[in-house]
Amino acid sequence: MKKTVDVSLPLGPLHPCFKEPARLKCETRGESVVRTEVELGYVKKGIERIMRGRPWQEVMFLAERICGICSVIHNMVYIEAVEEISGIAIPDRAAYLRVIVNELDRIQSHILANFSYCYTIEHETLAMYLLNLRETAMDELERVTGARVTCSYMVPGGVRFDLAEEDAAALRQGLDHIETELERFVRMFRDGPLIALRSRGIGILTPEDARVAHAVGPTARASGIAVDLRTEHPTYRRLGFAPVTRTGGDNYARTMLRFDEVAQSIGLIRRCLDEMQPGPVRGGGEVRGGEARHAGEAPRGLLCRPRG
Repeated sequence: MKKTVDVSLPLGPLHPCFKEPARLKCETRGESVVRTEVELGYVKKGIERIMRGRPWQEVMFLAERICGICSVIHNMVYIEAVEEISGIAIPDRAAYLRVIVNELDRIQSHILANFSYCYTIEHETLAMYLLNLRETAMDELERVTGARVTCSYMVPGGVRFDLAEEDAAALRQGLDHIETELERFVRMFRDGPLIALRSRGIGILTPEDARVAHAVGPTARASGIAVDLRTEHPTYRRLGFAPVTRTGGDNYARTMLRFDEVAQSIGLIRRCLDEMQPGPVRGGGEVRGGEARHAGEAPRGLLCRPRG
């Protein structure tokens, strides 16, 4: 019989499947990885330093360039911090429009993350289906804000411009398309034997380990930890938002949880379209200097440190 040799396999710090610099030292037994030592890195853009001393009209553009995959929440957190410092209130319609744009950005980010996972485990068919579906979300983001990636839609006191009735109707159609296609792709992921082999029971993160590692976002919620800063946001509270969780803690649970949250985001956007009334989308107010600590829930988890 052929002898199985245990191998120490290094991956990274640069590797095609990594989005950021990281090094994984894997101990393998046959085709199974039995232990991994992780050394994380990051890309330093220096944006925080560039922001210093600049007017808010410039900083709002810099903030959303921290991440192109989830630019909207960076813009939102910065603008809401400015509003907190300045005592600026926003109209109800603008608050709903902010949620619509934020959830559209979450949809495209989650679909992109699941595309990346499917492509990494070599299910290229489903990966390409997901990447194509993401384009619908990007088109709708452009329809509402005028841009696909760096939208710059939120400003102190509200949003840049209103959503026309015909654009709202087109947005509903886009959401219907995403929902219909998503149901088919979820079935492919849930029932695929290749996906089950490479996802179920792989990369288990227990709730205890997740807390020790300070896991956030879908990673934490897939391990049963119901942490989501949207529960503290006034507009999301008005919409009755509650976090989605799973208990598997493995690669399968994390990917399925993103699918769950895409469906939840579609529901939140529809409710905003149903509930928001005609009215102004920009309020008055003067931007002042000061200091505030503000946080938000990005697609991949906590953005900025919360109070306390």
